[in-house]
Amino acid sequence: MGIVNLTPDSFSGDGVSEDAVAAIACAEAQRDAGADLLDLGAESTRPGASPTPLETELARLLPVLRIVREWGLPISVDTYKPEVMRAVIDEGAALINDITALLTPGALEAVAASDIGICLMHMQGEPRTMQTSPQYGDVAGEVSEFLADRVAACTAIGIARERLLIDPGFGFGKTVKHNFALLREFERLTLSGVPVLAGLSRKSMLGVVTGQPNGVARAHASVVAAVLAAERGARILRVHDVSATRDGLAVWAAMEGITN
Repeated sequence: MGIVNLTPDSFSGDGVSEDAVAAIACAEAQRDAGADLLDLGAESTRPGASPTPLETELARLLPVLRIVREWGLPISVDTYKPEVMRAVIDEGAALINDITALLTPGALEAVAASDIGICLMHMQGEPRTMQTSPQYGDVAGEVSEFLADRVAACTAIGIARERLLIDPGFGFGKTVKHNFALLREFERLTLSGVPVLAGLSRKSMLGVVTGQPNGVARAHASVVAAVLAAERGARILRVHDVSATRDGLAVWAAMEGITN
């Protein structure tokens, strides 16, 4: 999953904000690097971020979506707002990637009647405060339980299980220790049978252990983290550095004797 960031304040330094031409160029680069699907996000969810007004999010998002949907790749939209969900479903998006796991009032209903895919992510708290003091007894167990509950909520309203993905939410209300515990115990998340997405790309947890101060400089560590997640059962990798990640996966696959 190639990231296309339509915000002005991305933690990774790749945001393009309202510049639709730059956003489409970024999407083209991700496609040409070998992305299997694209993830458009028009609201920053980095630690400390404030909510983006609905009108701003739609103005950033829809002009780009209307172009890239014609390329033949599935398009994911990173949003938690039911109004945005309904709009992008109408515009042909294939996946809703929701950091709140459809907990926003009206979100379940916004997607239930469609056939769109849904990624349910775990987050402790909300972006403005989630990194203040996250606490867990057993982070992998608590994240798994939360995601299982959200899967159950979706199926109870009639959303087919085959439409669902889950995401443990690396960096969303978790310390560095929590994040690496989740990665180490990633296989516990796969026991539900729902495919798992891993989003580790360029995150601060990698900066802490490598000493790399910004997103671009964390590309090498991001590839290693992606391969480790794939080795532990991740089915989708949400990344900034598509080509480098594909190379890392190719080496791992060759070692394991995995063929397409």
